[in-house]
Amino acid sequence: MAQLIIEDDKRLWEQWLKNKDRDACDDLVRLYLPLVQYHVQRIAVGLPKNVNRDDLYSHGHFGLFDALEKFNPERDLKFDTYASFRIRGAILDGLRKADWLPRSMREKVKKVEATTEKLEQLYGRNVTAEEVATHLEMSVDEVTQILMEQFTANMLSIDEFTQEQDKSDTFMSTIVDEKTLTPEQTLMDDFKKKELIRLIKKLTEKEQLVISLFYYEGLTLTEIGQIMELSTSRISQIHSKAIFRLKQAFKRQQHDQ
Repeated sequence: MAQLIIEDDKRLWEQWLKNKDRDACDDLVRLYLPLVQYHVQRIAVGLPKNVNRDDLYSHGHFGLFDALEKFNPERDLKFDTYASFRIRGAILDGLRKADWLPRSMREKVKKVEATTEKLEQLYGRNVTAEEVATHLEMSVDEVTQILMEQFTANMLSIDEFTQEQDKSDTFMSTIVDEKTLTPEQTLMDDFKKKELIRLIKKLTEKEQLVISLFYYEGLTLTEIGQIMELSTSRISQIHSKAIFRLKQAFKRQQHDQ
């Protein structure tokens, strides 16, 4: 029975990788859904209760599909390992873009902050959660929970109105884009990227893989070590050597110009 399952998996992978068969893709998604469930459960443990798990599953499903789209079997990586990083990354990216706190909780946070500031000015010292709770006629547990929610989900929406300026201004209108490149800088940046790609192709296969996983996939050296079945120190050595070779190549190129 196990052999039949393995052979069936191979058939699905062949249909997907060679023909991009949508039915095979759907079957593979269903096959690897437990990976999504596993990472959602692990990440959800440390999140506020108001975070919707359905959103986490949605982000995780996107990560799984993205892994299927980008998976390259020639790199000799296990799909389970590769997909796990993509799923986890998609969930975390989704959380970073989301505003975890509902409006009612934000109002409570503002009330607690205002009361804390008022009492500190009154007493001339840091105040306790008990003192804030007494002043607001709340329980200490409620004040503590509000503060914990605030620290866990301290994310600023750029669509919120600023407090220092006119109420018609949002934080978005106060953001100065200091990273916009001039046309000349854009051309130079594109040139450097093309040269970097050319130089990376001259690295060894292991060096190329480490550079790709570290800078393009966003994995840590430890995670790369797990994928390549090498120690973290060995991955660090490969990474350092690759960066050194790239720097030297750039220097030679600039000298030649």
